Amino acid sequence: MGNKTKGLLALLGLGAVAYWKYKNSSPEDQQAVKDKINTAKDNFNKWGNDLKNKANDVASQVQNKVDEAKTKAEDTLN
Repeated sequence: MGNKTKGLLALLGLGAVAYWKYKNSSPEDQQAVKDKINTAKDNFNKWGNDLKNKANDVASQVQNKVDEAKTKAEDTLN
């Protein structure tokens, strides 16, 4: 067996143990896990939206610089 196969089997084993532990835990513990997952999801979405907004701001700034350079070039030709 290659390293990838062993790693995949280990990952599947860990997932099975985690699932078993989750199913056998108390409802309070299950809710705590759900809350952690939802918080992580919300944080990830917020991070993605922030990254998207920053990328749009940079693209807008670049477009403005290009427009300024284009205007200057047209002025010098006239």
